[in-house]
Amino acid sequence: MPVAWVLILSSFLFSVGIYGVLARRNAVLVLMSIELMLNAANINFVVFNLLLHSISYIGQVFALFIITIAAAELGVGLAIVILIFRNRSTVSIDEVSLMKW
Repeated sequence: MPVAWVLILSSFLFSVGIYGVLARRNAVLVLMSIELMLNAANINFVVFNLLLHSISYIGQVFALFIITIAAAELGVGLAIVILIFRNRSTVSIDEVSLMKW
């Protein structure tokens, strides 16, 4: 498969993630959009590692680090969303004003 197709897929995933972060007002959907953007970066790391014929597999190592960081981010983010939902009964970003002075 040509590299251009994979890069187009990755850019499409990243664009959908950007749209989801900017357009959505639900905190869970924003977290899912961030995960899409991180997966697009993972695809790029793996493809460029295969393209450069690297023996050290540094692209796959970075992809694994991103996956672990994304899992931790998702756990902390969902914990925050659940606590906000318990206190405010909503997960809408517009209606939550906990951080305002």
